[in-house]
Amino acid sequence: MATHLITGAGSGIGLTLGHRLLDRGDDLVLVARSAERADELEELLPGSRVLVADLDRPSGIEAALGGRLPERLDSLVHVAGVVDLGNVADLPVGLLERQLAVNVAAPTELTRLALPALRAARGAVVFVNSGAGLHANPGWSAYAASKHALRAVADSLRAEESPNGVRVTSIYPGRTATPMQARVHEQEGKDYDPAKYIDPDTVASTILTALDLPSDGLITDLSVRPGV
Repeated sequence: MATHLITGAGSGIGLTLGHRLLDRGDDLVLVARSAERADELEELLPGSRVLVADLDRPSGIEAALGGRLPERLDSLVHVAGVVDLGNVADLPVGLLERQLAVNVAAPTELTRLALPALRAARGAVVFVNSGAGLHANPGWSAYAASKHALRAVADSLRAEESPNGVRVTSIYPGRTATPMQARVHEQEGKDYDPAKYIDPDTVASTILTALDLPSDGLITDLSVRPGV
């Protein structure tokens, strides 16, 4: 039985992935931003263990977790993220700082804390990045900057931890039918039709492909685009 640590499991890709892992008998450890949110996650994914740590405050993650991570982890999957659009000329610095904190600093810090457990199990780290981690479009500067930075973290980590048997994968989904996508459309002032975008289950399948690959192979980077 494998044990997985997942962020962003409350909706969209993370929730779908959580259900699929539970359905096959794996153990889940989830991260929630508050005690109230932890209660909600326990209802959404029964049988999961939920830890409370606010990803908006990366410097507080270590104290919040208090050494409560498992001794062995087969995977750490980073799904949590935030997005706020805006042209550079109009972007409040607070929106840039928050996206860098949640999308880069928090997963980097959580990975650091989980590395002993990942090394013990020769586990995997999966960063659910974004197409914005490969290309930056107008209005997406802050989010794209955070996702480009996350790609750099993954690339460095892969080289650093290969001798320890830890595999590192970045997945770059295109627009996916999630609550985040609905928020993006609201910011863009556009109507939202989820049928036009990737189903979260499809992205979950790509994550499982990376996790389940035999140990003699490694998916380093995987892009997924809407097929419609």
